[in-house]
Amino acid sequence: MPTPPCCIAAIATASGPAGVCVIRISGEGAFEVADKLVPHAGKPCRERQGGTFFHADFHHPLTHEKIDDGLVLVFHAPHSFTGEDVIELHGHGGTVPSRRLLDAVLAAGARLAEAGEFSKRAFLNGRMDLTQAEAICDFIQAKTERIAHVARAQLDGALGSHINRLYDAMTAHCADIEHQLDFDEGELPDSFVRNTTTAIHETHTQIQRMIASWNTSGHLLREGALVVISGKPNVGKSSLLNAMLGRNRAIVHDAPGTTRDAIEEGYALEGIPLRLVDTAGLRDTADAVEQEGISRAHRLIQQADINLYLIDSTTPDMPPHTLDPSRTIVVFTKKDLAARPDADGSVAVSSKTGEGLDALGKRILRKLGVDAEQDITAIVNARHADELRLAHDATSHALTALTTTPCDLVIAANHLREAAEALGRITGRCYADDLLDAIFSRFCVGK
Repeated sequence: MPTPPCCIAAIATASGPAGVCVIRISGEGAFEVADKLVPHAGKPCRERQGGTFFHADFHHPLTHEKIDDGLVLVFHAPHSFTGEDVIELHGHGGTVPSRRLLDAVLAAGARLAEAGEFSKRAFLNGRMDLTQAEAICDFIQAKTERIAHVARAQLDGALGSHINRLYDAMTAHCADIEHQLDFDEGELPDSFVRNTTTAIHETHTQIQRMIASWNTSGHLLREGALVVISGKPNVGKSSLLNAMLGRNRAIVHDAPGTTRDAIEEGYALEGIPLRLVDTAGLRDTADAVEQEGISRAHRLIQQADINLYLIDSTTPDMPPHTLDPSRTIVVFTKKDLAARPDADGSVAVSSKTGEGLDALGKRILRKLGVDAEQDITAIVNARHADELRLAHDATSHALTALTTTPCDLVIAANHLREAAEALGRITGRCYADDLLDAIFSRFCVGK
C-alpha cells in the first residue's frame, strides 16, 4: 500500500456562513500543492519571502476551473506554526466555497489532516510542548475570561517551564546519586545523603504544590462546580435561578410543585463555570411524577459541590440538621418582605430586588475555596495531576530509601528515574505514541 503523502491540509476556520475561509497546508510539498491552484501567480511560492502574502485566483488543478480568489500566505520552515513549510489559502467563507477550495487542494496532492495533526507536528518539530498543545484546545473551548487567561498563560509556557524545572531538578538528583554508586558505601561523604535528601524534599514539596493547584482551582476551572438550589416548595428556588441568570429561565408560580424536574443552566461566577440546578420542592406528596422529581433532587444534593438550601424569610422555618455543613449554604429568601439577619454562614437575598446576590456569590466562591482576586496562571489538568501524583509517590519512596539505615542508593535512584519520567510525560520530554494519540484526538481537524 503506498505511503500517504506527508503534505496535509484542512479547513482551519469554523464551518457555516463567514467572511473568510482559511485552508491550511503543511509539510513537504506544500508549496508545490499551492502552485497548482495559482498557476497564473507568476513567482512560485517557494521563491517568495516567508511571512508575506499575495492575491491570486484559485483554480482546480484537474478541471482548471476558477473556483475562488483570495490571499496566499507563505511560511518557510521552521518559521511556521508546525515548523514545516506552510501555505494558508484565504478564500471566501461559507460551507460550499470552503469545501470546493479544500477539494481542490486535496486534488493537487495533499491529504486531509487528522484531528490535531497540525498541533501534533508542531510538538514533534519542537515548536511547543504538550502543555502548550493542550492549552490550544483549552483556549479555543474557553467559556469564561478566567479560563481563557489561564489557557493563554499556559500557551506562553507558564506551566511547561515550571514542570521542566522540576524535571531538570529530578534528573539532577538522580545523576548525583548514580555518580555516588561508583564509590563504596564507606567512601560516601558524610554530608552527601543529608544534602541530597534536603534537595529532593524541596522538589517533593514543589510537586505537592502543583497537585494542590488541581485540587483547589484546576478542576473547578476546567470541569466547573455543581451548585444545586434546594428547599421546600414556594421558597423561591426558581426565582433565585432566574435572578442569578438575569433572565426568566424557570417558571415561577404560587402553586406548590410547579417545578417537577431539575432545570440546569451554565453560569460563570468570577470566571468559575458553575452548573446551576433548580430542583423540585422537598415535601411529602402522593403525586408519582412529583415524587420522581423529589427523588432526583435528593440525588443531586448528594452529588453537589455546593447545596444552596433556601428558606422563606417570612416563615419561622430553620435548616434541617441533616444538611452537610461543608457543602451547604443556607439562603433566606424574600428579604424584601421580611428581613432576616445573616447568621451561621447564611445569606439573606431578595430575588425581586437583587439585594444579597453579590454576597451570595462571594459566599459560594469561599465555600469552593476560590480566591476571586488570585492571579492563576500555572494550574494543571487531570492528566497532569495524575502524572504529578506518580512523581510524588515515587519521590516519597526515594526519600524513604535514603533515610532508612542503611540507605539504599540504587532503590532511591530507580524511584527518582520513575519520578522524572512522570514529569517528562507532562511536557512531552518522555512520551509514547498512545499518549500523543490520546491528547491530539481531542483537537479539531484544522488544529
